[in-house]
Amino acid sequence: MRVQLIALSDLPAEGSTIVPFFGKEIHVYRVDGVPRAVANVCMHLGGPLECRDGEFVCPWHGARFDMRSGHKIDGPAPQGARLMRLPTVIENDALFYVWGEA
Repeated sequence: MRVQLIALSDLPAEGSTIVPFFGKEIHVYRVDGVPRAVANVCMHLGGPLECRDGEFVCPWHGARFDMRSGHKIDGPAPQGARLMRLPTVIENDALFYVWGEA
């Protein structure tokens, strides 16, 4: 399965953009120029995330996650929690979600 998420020209150099994904939302952003995608879901109680100063922050209870690694920095999310990163590839100047490809 291969689904286009966003054209690379629509992806900001800093911060993130929220993209619809099978009835849910994901954050698409760059780390050292490389596009990444994570589920817009806090690992505490499933709240949405906001992109702030190199972190994803849950406005519900303040859990904070590093944008580079996805690991929890602080807050009520479980110890060792990490955001769900989606497998992606760049093709034809766009970022695609890929699943089940060899």
